[in-house]
Amino acid sequence: MVFTATDWSIAANGDIRYIGDDHGGAAPSYATVIELHRALQDYADDASASGDDLIDITDETPSDRSTDNIITLINNFNIDDGAAEHLYDGSIVQAGGDVIYDGIVNFGNATFINVVQSGALITNDFWNSYAPSGFNADAAAGISHRFLVKVRAAGADIDGRRLLGLQRELGKIYAEFPINGTARGNNVLALSESNDLNNETAAATIATWTDIVNAKEGYSLIDADGDGNDEPYFTDWDLGSRSFNQFYERVKWITRRGTSETFYGLNGAVFRGITHEIPVDTSSGTWQEPEAISWTGGTGQVLAVDSTTAPTKIWIQLLTGAAPGDNVTLTGGTSTATALVNGTATERTISIGGGSPLQSTGSAIIGPYGFGIEATDLTSSVNVTDLTNTVRTPPNNVTFTVNGLVSGEDRVLVGPESGGELQVANDTIDGALSAGATSIVVTSTIPTDFPGSGTIRVFNGDTYDRIVYSSYTGSTYTVDSTAHPSGIPNDIADGANVFPSFIDELAGGTSASFTSVFSSSRALFIRVRDGGGTPIKTFETTGTLGSAGGSVTVIRTSDA
Repeated sequence: MVFTATDWSIAANGDIRYIGDDHGGAAPSYATVIELHRALQDYADDASASGDDLIDITDETPSDRSTDNIITLINNFNIDDGAAEHLYDGSIVQAGGDVIYDGIVNFGNATFINVVQSGALITNDFWNSYAPSGFNADAAAGISHRFLVKVRAAGADIDGRRLLGLQRELGKIYAEFPINGTARGNNVLALSESNDLNNETAAATIATWTDIVNAKEGYSLIDADGDGNDEPYFTDWDLGSRSFNQFYERVKWITRRGTSETFYGLNGAVFRGITHEIPVDTSSGTWQEPEAISWTGGTGQVLAVDSTTAPTKIWIQLLTGAAPGDNVTLTGGTSTATALVNGTATERTISIGGGSPLQSTGSAIIGPYGFGIEATDLTSSVNVTDLTNTVRTPPNNVTFTVNGLVSGEDRVLVGPESGGELQVANDTIDGALSAGATSIVVTSTIPTDFPGSGTIRVFNGDTYDRIVYSSYTGSTYTVDSTAHPSGIPNDIADGANVFPSFIDELAGGTSASFTSVFSSSRALFIRVRDGGGTPIKTFETTGTLGSAGGSVTVIRTSDA
């Protein structure tokens, strides 16, 4: 690129302005900062001014060169933001140092680059005008973009001259690169892109996966490792009917370049996750999750609070400035709640592997700090890290599914199998029960791979009552008080047969399933009956719940 004289004007008051075709026009032009300096010096030695360039030997010196990459405009000479868009390869300092545009150079092959300044995207991303060919690129040097960003205005640095470069193209591996305070000359970003083999689904398709939801934006308790004790996280994802990899793609879609999604009160494209854990005390008011948070010297976004009324810890994404120090007052932007920092803020790793809030192996995901998923969606191949920074390994939750059902007609029963038959004598009652009992004790210890809640069938002397339980421990089932507000319906004799009915329902869709923690392979008996409008002969088969779950499909033989 060269300085094209006809594309620039220099006013008598020192205003240097770009007047050529803008980005994408017929013939836009771009010049390096040293080329601007050389052109100004060339005009300044003219005998008299002419045309659009009102500068000559009678005027004061317009610019000074420190290096080829650092040019200072002096004696009231200045550029504006529009002119800065057509300069690159260095810094422009003007107004006695009160205004500075610093150079940004990206060493990499990124096609689109987002730049975050003061916690928000710079919306005028003119440097993406020629994607995917780059902006003032130098392919031989491995440079994809060169441009200027204003980092100081009216005598004050803009957020300490901090910038964050992001590459978040759907279908590519996300990346980020921080500039923690620009210096004069060129400042380096290192953003490249490569195909993400775990993110090949079209954006329009991912947009329809609305059954993947974050059930709570904020402090969430989940028993991810199945030890009976909840751990804290700042998300509570429900994967719906989707796979782990589809979940990964959905999170990338929410946080992609150009997204209109709002995530924790932030535009998804700037969401990064928890950057700092802050110990607090002396709180007043009621905090909200999420909300903006501020202190002298910085701002952030609250992602989680361990108590909205009496917090001891607040987790944030830092947006501007530096993390607060001890005894600094924090203020909620919406709630106006306050708290004092009680010690030192701990910086947390926001992502494993770069600029994406989540990573995928294809068959499982790797959750970064605090990223929680509903326990029933987890498998032993997925590790999550809670807010205590402890890695939790889930038990192997497996699912057995009966497919090929007719909603509203098919009655489905899945229970234990022995000798090809339904094992009704799987266990027995330990002690007679009276109608109205709220717990059921059986002879044997209930296997830990039974669903945490579900149904059992208990022989009442004539038929098998269907009893819903809410939990179990040892050899005792707790009767679900919502399903059975008056307790069990009938007297039960000591020694009566009991068996788990893993699926025991009128089909509410084309499939029915149950999930449990895998311990060892379990033999199952499956029975499906439909005597309704489209009757079928009773379907019976056996199946196995293995380490990867299992399924059967109903063979529908008409009985009309």
